[in-house]
Amino acid sequence: MSDDFTMIYHEVGQTGLKLPPIIFGTSSLGNLYQALPQPTKVDLIRAMFEQIEAPVALDSAGKYGAGLALAAIGQALTALGIDSDKVIISNKLGWRRVPLRTPEPTFEPGVWVDVGHDAEQDLSYAGILRCWEQGCALLGESYKPQMVSVHDPDEYLAEADSAADRKKRFADILAAYRALAELKQQGQVKAIGVGAKDWPTIQTLTNEVALDWVMLANSMTLYQHPPELLAFMDELAARQIAIINSAVFNAGFLTGGSYFNYRKLEPANPADQPLFQWRENFFSLCQRHQVLPANACVQFGLSHPAIISVALNTSRPERIAQNVASVQADIPAAFWSDLKTEGLIAQDYPYLG
Repeated sequence: MSDDFTMIYHEVGQTGLKLPPIIFGTSSLGNLYQALPQPTKVDLIRAMFEQIEAPVALDSAGKYGAGLALAAIGQALTALGIDSDKVIISNKLGWRRVPLRTPEPTFEPGVWVDVGHDAEQDLSYAGILRCWEQGCALLGESYKPQMVSVHDPDEYLAEADSAADRKKRFADILAAYRALAELKQQGQVKAIGVGAKDWPTIQTLTNEVALDWVMLANSMTLYQHPPELLAFMDELAARQIAIINSAVFNAGFLTGGSYFNYRKLEPANPADQPLFQWRENFFSLCQRHQVLPANACVQFGLSHPAIISVALNTSRPERIAQNVASVQADIPAAFWSDLKTEGLIAQDYPYLG
């Protein structure tokens, strides 16, 4: 940690719970695309606690490796002797571990490696409580999530095959939030939120249920930040609903990856060429100003005043320090001004340049 950097913690809504400006994603602990040995998972958690002051915030879900990520978190925290008051755990609920009855898991084929279980969606009033109880059991008796949410309600709604089915699914989501509200009233959790890639779904839910925080994914990035989204974020700020910003690299494309929002791009495809040209211009400007592209993406992702934290993922312990450095990076105003001048970000974006 930089000696001259002060980690500022922001309150999640009006809950009294405070988050650091970086929340660590834990999908890699569920063996996302590759199987990590438990010692490496312990090293990942250790690096997080070495790089920032406690409490350290972890974002996880029952869907990650069919509960494997939650179990790995509990095992690592126990092995490292981390006190429960030194960690904040966010658990996205809606998927529950079940026995593996097929050669490979059925819930997301080809995504999770050597997980040993399957997962099924369980989204209802009773279902979300089952997911909550199982998540607590997987973490172990010493650790409980302080933050909870319904996992990807936008995807659940998108699977509807009729208007009637969509209405039923929306009722399932509202019932799940009634259960979460009861957990909060009982003092078992401190903050309730929602995370989704489709931000209009989040907007709809904020008008139906009382939320303390929202997590945007692939929505508010240096490449895409539509005025309608910014207006919604301003509204969230006025309502004191905190924002966690996730997937600020558009699934890795903005820092050199082949996928944009989980779709592989092809340089020879005319429809994809504008994205490649944008990135080439962005990289050129970064080089001119000696700014790392990752730092620019993270700093932009933190720039709206309603955003209290950015969620970053890695499967490599040595990258934890780099992620924290991105949160700490000081980028000159001239860089943002040049981004506007060259049409790489919106010229009327009010918070930078």
